[in-house]
Amino acid sequence: MTRPDTLSARQVAILRVIGDWIIEHGEAPTVREVGARVGLASTSSVAYQLGRLEARDLVSRTGHQWRSCRLCVAGC
Repeated sequence: MTRPDTLSARQVAILRVIGDWIIEHGEAPTVREVGARVGLASTSSVAYQLGRLEARDLVSRTGHQWRSCRLCVAGC
């Protein structure tokens, strides 16, 4: 069992995918693109993990779409 203050391996992978995608494409990936890169077929599973990361101030989004998300280095 992981401690509440640690990230799961999947969360770390999602953060890496977002960062790499932004560098490569200049914008955030879609939920489906994140899922494809981390091996999650369910968009709701990806959205759940993104929500958990957002609650920890590791990512943020403008509006209701994850396509507008950004990584938060020192909190958002």
